[in-house]
Amino acid sequence: MSAPRFDITGIGNAIVDLLVQTNDAFLSKHDMRKGAMTLIDADTAGRLTAAMAGGRTASGGSVANSCAVAAALGAKVAFLGKVAKDELGEAFRRDISAIGVHYPTAPLEAAIPTARCLIFVTPDGQRTMNTYLGAGGEFSLGDLDETVIATSAITYLEGYLFDPPAAQAAFAEAAKMSRAAGRLTALSLSDPFCVDRHRDGFRRLIAGGIDILFANEAEICSLYQLDDFAEAAQAVAADVPMAVLTKGEKGSIIVQGLNVTGIRAVDTEVVDTTGAGDAYAAGFMTAYAQGKTVKEAGHLGAKAAALAISQIGARPPAEALRGLAN
Repeated sequence: MSAPRFDITGIGNAIVDLLVQTNDAFLSKHDMRKGAMTLIDADTAGRLTAAMAGGRTASGGSVANSCAVAAALGAKVAFLGKVAKDELGEAFRRDISAIGVHYPTAPLEAAIPTARCLIFVTPDGQRTMNTYLGAGGEFSLGDLDETVIATSAITYLEGYLFDPPAAQAAFAEAAKMSRAAGRLTALSLSDPFCVDRHRDGFRRLIAGGIDILFANEAEICSLYQLDDFAEAAQAVAADVPMAVLTKGEKGSIIVQGLNVTGIRAVDTEVVDTTGAGDAYAAGFMTAYAQGKTVKEAGHLGAKAAALAISQIGARPPAEALRGLAN
């Protein structure tokens, strides 16, 4: 088998993040549930976008964020995800390309706007997200790039994209492409609400070709409908070769059958929890794809996550991330 062209190829929602610091009164005025991620329609997206004067804009989406962090850590990265032929779509393409991520997906021809995630950060570091999926949810089998997938050490799938049936079919096919080429496929469960809606579908996908599963405590417990994290960790060991399970300030564990490797969290001041899991996955996969041990990979993931939550936004400065990798 030839050496991979890419360390990681992410497949997920291509979303433009608009982030603003605000307060609880603003959340109440717009009927938002603090700390939640809510799916919204185009009209609500337009209204909230107009209210976000002075916000920051960047290419986003959970797996796209992981790809950006991994690229800054020195990984060779590609991303597959759908945007529209509009201003935000062009902004996404420029931004993700500028940070060194290969982005070959053609834009959507239909008149559906580019997806956006409106992120409101309160002084306590909590983020409240309102997401319009738009063109991102139109990803389908035709958007898979078999050459890119077959030459990637790890293909990383985003649970948030699992809603549309076309995307589910694309995930299953991407896993087959990756396995046929002798590569690895990873999946992020993304959020407990994703697991609640698609528990059976996730279980089928995991059984059919996932090599590395990323989940936090709530997600893995939801997947197995268990209240006890230790029991859920034991259950997942029978279903996937490797499960990377994060526990916030309590650190993380990497489960490989009967072997469990513990990783301590890195102490830091919490400013904004946006993107902590994305950064952890990026650090872990960057190190693992480049031949490091699972313990070394877990430590880099923990350091990347700590850096992410110590500043505003899902993506720490590239200079700081490069320092972690050295």
